[in-house]
Amino acid sequence: MALKMKFKMLKRNFYLFTGLLLPLLSFGSDKANALFAKGNSYYAKGQYKEALNAYQQVLDDGYQSSDVYFNMGNASYKSDDIPSALLYYEKAHKLAPGDEDINFNIRFANLKTTDKIDEVPEFFLANWWKASILSFSVGILSVLSVLLVLFGSGVLIIYFFTNSVSIKKSSFYTSIISFLLGVLTIFIATMQVGYFNSHRQAIIFSSSVTVKSAPTERSGSLFVLHDGTKVNILDNNNGWIKLRLGNGNEGWIKTADVKEI
Repeated sequence: MALKMKFKMLKRNFYLFTGLLLPLLSFGSDKANALFAKGNSYYAKGQYKEALNAYQQVLDDGYQSSDVYFNMGNASYKSDDIPSALLYYEKAHKLAPGDEDINFNIRFANLKTTDKIDEVPEFFLANWWKASILSFSVGILSVLSVLLVLFGSGVLIIYFFTNSVSIKKSSFYTSIISFLLGVLTIFIATMQVGYFNSHRQAIIFSSSVTVKSAPTERSGSLFVLHDGTKVNILDNNNGWIKLRLGNGNEGWIKTADVKEI
């Protein structure tokens, strides 16, 4: 098996709609695309540190892209920096949760982590719902909702101006269906944003960290985790975070031991 790579032109999205990420306009930046291409060139030459610097400049200019994070993950993986690789892959996953290349590389990089956590099985309806709202990115869902509403509006105009009873009837029902589908895609996009906002996660960067029973050094030791392990963040308390693993185990570690996704 080998890592998958992305070499695409970048787009910057503008968002509107009271908290729902709804891209109404997007355009490419020559500077951002040049930096992205520069990073890809460095990567192809095996200059992974230089590639990471070029990709980071894209982010510093305000362009967030799953492709940039994805390639940063690959450059980090090639540099044998597994925690950073997983951090960037997970950031890419948040922007494009349905992207199988990203999901593949997350699984691939996790093969190099020390801790193998057995996930607690979820109820099948919960799995189905999660898969449904994460099938497409918020950007795709938002664009789709706009197209559906515009299409429904166009068909509704036909309804008002046609004299044919059959066309009136079909255009009316078509516009209603289009509007309903548009609302559905907005709803799914909202659920996806809410899911990621309510599921704070982080990657452990310390080579080895002892999980405590309370947010103090004197508290009892529960178990040990290693770099690259993903944890769910439940709470913050004076430089400590309360974490939960996929197997249900909980405890406290210092905030400095992790980087939040």
